[in-house]
Amino acid sequence: MSRVQLALNVDDIDQAVRFYSTLFNTEPAKRKPGYANFAISEPPLKLVLIENTGHGGSVNHLGVEVESSDQVHAEIARLSQAGLFTEEQIATTCCFAIQDKVWVTAPDTERWEVYTVLADSESFGTTPELGDTEAVQACCGSDAEAKAVASGSGCCS
Repeated sequence: MSRVQLALNVDDIDQAVRFYSTLFNTEPAKRKPGYANFAISEPPLKLVLIENTGHGGSVNHLGVEVESSDQVHAEIARLSQAGLFTEEQIATTCCFAIQDKVWVTAPDTERWEVYTVLADSESFGTTPELGDTEAVQACCGSDAEAKAVASGSGCCS
């Protein structure tokens, strides 16, 4: 099975493992001092956590696309029941798509979204406005993507 791998720096490995175990409803496949990895089957993902004090939280945001709004709502319920603060955005327009999504923030401040695309959109969205690189980055991801959208020369997926 193929899967995407994401390696993240974290400030506190124990706190990060607790968070990701809850977020993905699974325990690490491997755990060593200062290191953990998760072999997540759905969605296919290899998540690697490396304790690197002072460098945690350097990712803009990460996302998991699911097939339906029902799945987004199930995640809202599960994450809320687990005690995680969730930010829900239902039928929101972002990145030229209408989406249902829920956001959670990990212990080291990286933002995760669980989302489904309901339809394409001709507009980027009501917020952020074109030209607002920081707001675009919060929705779309990398600084390069944000600058491209803000300047009108590109879009995020």
